[in-house]
Amino acid sequence: MPYLSRIWLNPLRTETQTYLRNPRAAHTATLGGFSDLGSDERVLWRLENAPDTEHRLQLVVLTRHRPSWQHLVERAGWPDSEEQQILVVPYEPVLAAVAVGREFSFRLKANTVGSTKNLDKPSAEQKERLSRDRPRGVRVPHRTAAHQLTWLTERLGKWGFEAVTDNQDFPAVQLSARDRIDFRKAGGAQVVLQTATFNGLVRISDSDTARNALLNGVGPGKAYGMGLITLAPPRPRSST
Repeated sequence: MPYLSRIWLNPLRTETQTYLRNPRAAHTATLGGFSDLGSDERVLWRLENAPDTEHRLQLVVLTRHRPSWQHLVERAGWPDSEEQQILVVPYEPVLAAVAVGREFSFRLKANTVGSTKNLDKPSAEQKERLSRDRPRGVRVPHRTAAHQLTWLTERLGKWGFEAVTDNQDFPAVQLSARDRIDFRKAGGAQVVLQTATFNGLVRISDSDTARNALLNGVGPGKAYGMGLITLAPPRPRSST
């Protein structure tokens, strides 16, 4: 049974700052929630500001099995607080609510990249890759807000969703944050991620495909905190 977790993190703790700088460290911490990582376990996560206050961050994690997050509270949270630091709930009710025609508020932090075979100034590695027989193209980041929004709207249908439009027939989706993350893997290789956080209103167009996208994530960079789609009841829309 899948579970969705929310863990409060203290932004003043050194460990939390490490997670913010290096998504690889945050991913390792999420894997520490399991005494036995089975072959069917798939961890999706997102680190973000808490919606109710700037005083804390929240780590949202989707797992296939029930996790234990006490180590995160002890290292990056408020271990002596009387307030509940961890919330773990079954995810089945969300999956059961996914039906064609239903609308949801959504949130997604994604690594917005596309594939192309036409580059103005390819690097030596890119030139070598494109010179192969049947090249698959190379990934390039979408850096502008317009391109990032287009990246999202072009893919919603492939994930089993469609954007709900506003009164002017524009998709009711917003780009709420953009960032560039630069860190190094354990072996020293540099990783650069161009990220975008989207919010808005979507309608289910294919329930099975949407459930697959929710459980398995979308886009690249899932190990680095990308690709987790979360749903919530839609906010009432204005009639004006």
